[in-house]
Amino acid sequence: MASFHVIAGASETLVHTKVRKIRVSDLFDALRRGIDDFMVKPSHIVFLCMIYPLVGVVLATWTSGENALPLLFPLLSGFALIGPFAAIGLYEISRRREAGLDSSWRHAFEIRHSPALPSIAAVGIMLFAIFITWLLTAKVFYEHLFGPEPPASLSSFIAEIFATGRGWTLIVLGHAIGFAFAVAVLCTTVVAFPLLLDRDVGAYEAIHTSVRVVLANPIVMAVWGLIVAIGLIIGSLLVFAGLAVVLPILGHSTWHLYRKVVEPPPSRAGKPA
Repeated sequence: MASFHVIAGASETLVHTKVRKIRVSDLFDALRRGIDDFMVKPSHIVFLCMIYPLVGVVLATWTSGENALPLLFPLLSGFALIGPFAAIGLYEISRRREAGLDSSWRHAFEIRHSPALPSIAAVGIMLFAIFITWLLTAKVFYEHLFGPEPPASLSSFIAEIFATGRGWTLIVLGHAIGFAFAVAVLCTTVVAFPLLLDRDVGAYEAIHTSVRVVLANPIVMAVWGLIVAIGLIIGSLLVFAGLAVVLPILGHSTWHLYRKVVEPPPSRAGKPA
C-alpha cells in the first residue's frame, strides 16, 4: 500500500489534475511575482540557495585536474537538471507567503512533514538518474570522438575543442544531446514538485500533469525553458555566485507558474452531501 501511495497518491486525488492554457504574458507575471517573493526577505532566500553555487564551485575545482577536464562542462550544465528538486524549499516559502503564513527560512524544511514526501523523493531520484545518465552519455560521446586517453594539458584540451573538426562536432552534437535531456526534465517536472507540495498526489500524477501542461502549452513552455536556460547561464557568471539570486527567483516563479497553469481542486464545501 505504501508503494501504491507513492505512485498514485491519496485515493481522492486519483482523478487527473486539470490544466489550463496560458500565454507568454503569464510567464512574465510569474517572474514578477517570483522577484517579489525574493525581494521580501532576500537574505534567507540567498542563504538557502548558496549551496547551489557552492556545489558548482566544488564540482569545478574537482574537475580541474587533467583527467577530469572532459567532464567539467557536462557536470556544470547537467547540474541544472536537478534544479527543480534543489528549489523545492523555495516553492514551500512561496506557498506559505501566498497563504499569508510565516515565510521565514526555517519553514522551507517543513516539507519533511508533507504526506507526499515519498513521492517527492521518488521524482527527485528520477532527476538524479537523468543527471547520471547525462554524465555517462557525455563521457561516452567524448571518448567516441577523442578516445579514452585524457587530454595532455588544459591548453591542449581547449585547442582540441575549439580548433578541430571533432571538437566542433562535440560542441554542436553535445549541446543537442544536452538539449534533449533538458527537454525531458522540463516535460516531466515543470510543475511536478509544486503540485506534490500543494496536494497529496502520487509521483505518476505529478509527472503526468507536467507532461499535460507542456502538451497544452507547447510554445509557452518552450519560452519558459528558454527563460530558465538564459537565467542559469547568467547565474553561472562570476563563478556561479549569480545562481544565489537567479535560482531563488526561478524557484519562486515556478510556484506562481504552477498556480497559473494548474486548476485548483474542487471545493469540498461545494460537493453534495
